[in-house]
Amino acid sequence: MSPLLAAAPPGRWALALRRLAGRVTVPQLRSVVLDTTDARGLAEFYRELLGYEYRRGDERPASGAPDPADWLVLVDPAGGARLAFQQVDRLERSTWPEDGVPQQLHLDLSVPSAADLVAQHERALGFGARLLYDRFDHPHEPLYVYADPAGHPFCIFVAPPA
Repeated sequence: MSPLLAAAPPGRWALALRRLAGRVTVPQLRSVVLDTTDARGLAEFYRELLGYEYRRGDERPASGAPDPADWLVLVDPAGGARLAFQQVDRLERSTWPEDGVPQQLHLDLSVPSAADLVAQHERALGFGARLLYDRFDHPHEPLYVYADPAGHPFCIFVAPPA
């Protein structure tokens, strides 16, 4: 490391200099973690909805075997962000879009067409989602807002592939 960088006092500009010099790495998003009172149930909901797979060792136990899971991770077979589920004793459900308890976090999921949106709408409801807001007829961005079985809001909307 150059003497100038080594002597740089802590602070934003020193971090920027070190980053420019190729000496600093930044964190990468590894997982989005959802608290839930039913880790396995919520993981199953999103596994089915998104086509994700359990991380090795997190698979559902054999039928009738106890399931002590308090932390589960789903991975995207295409290499996208992971979803994790953390067991909690109590969770106050979001009341969003009404006042009371804010949404705190929500997932944005997209599909390429209105026809795909209709198909995913039926799938989401079939897996136990609850419709919170219907904006299917919007001319530029048709969307549905749901609550998952634990009450976390999420959206499915039409958007071109990222």
